[in-house]
Amino acid sequence: MTDTTVQRHIVVHAPAERAFEVFTARFGDFKPPEHNLMDVSIAETVFEPRVGGHIYDRGTDGSVCRWARILAYEPPDRVVFSWDIGPTWQLETDPEKASEVEVRFVAETPDRTRVELEHRNLDRHGPGWENVRAGVDDDAGWPLYLHRFAALFAEATRLP
Repeated sequence: MTDTTVQRHIVVHAPAERAFEVFTARFGDFKPPEHNLMDVSIAETVFEPRVGGHIYDRGTDGSVCRWARILAYEPPDRVVFSWDIGPTWQLETDPEKASEVEVRFVAETPDRTRVELEHRNLDRHGPGWENVRAGVDDDAGWPLYLHRFAALFAEATRLP
C-alpha cells in the first residue's frame, strides 16, 4: 500500500508571524509559473487570506483558475487548503475528490521558523491518485515550492 500523505519541511530565518505572512501574501512569488492549468500565461497567483477564500491563478487574458479552497486560516500557526487538481492535472470540481494541504509554522527561536507541509488524503482523488502523490512529492513539487519560499527570506537579507 502506498502512503497517502506527503510530508516536507524547511527552516526559514524569520519569525513565525513573518513566515506565515510571506507564505500567504507572496504565494505567487514562489509558485513556479510553469505550474499552470490555463491555456495562457499566469499574470498573478492570489491567496485569499480567509476561510472560504481560494488560491487562484489569473491569466494574462483575465481568466481565472481557482485550484484551491482555504479550509483553515489561523495566523501565525497554520493554514489548510484543498488541492482541487486531479490525477490528470486538471481541475477537480468535486470537493469530495480533493486532498488537503496543511502548512504549520513552528517557531524554533524568535527569528527561526520550521515550516511543516503535509499533503494528505491523496487517495480521495480516486483512480490514478498515485500520480498526484508522485507529482507533489517530486523535486519539482512541494520541495521546489519550499525552496523557492525559503529563498524569499535569503533575498531579503542580501546586500544591494
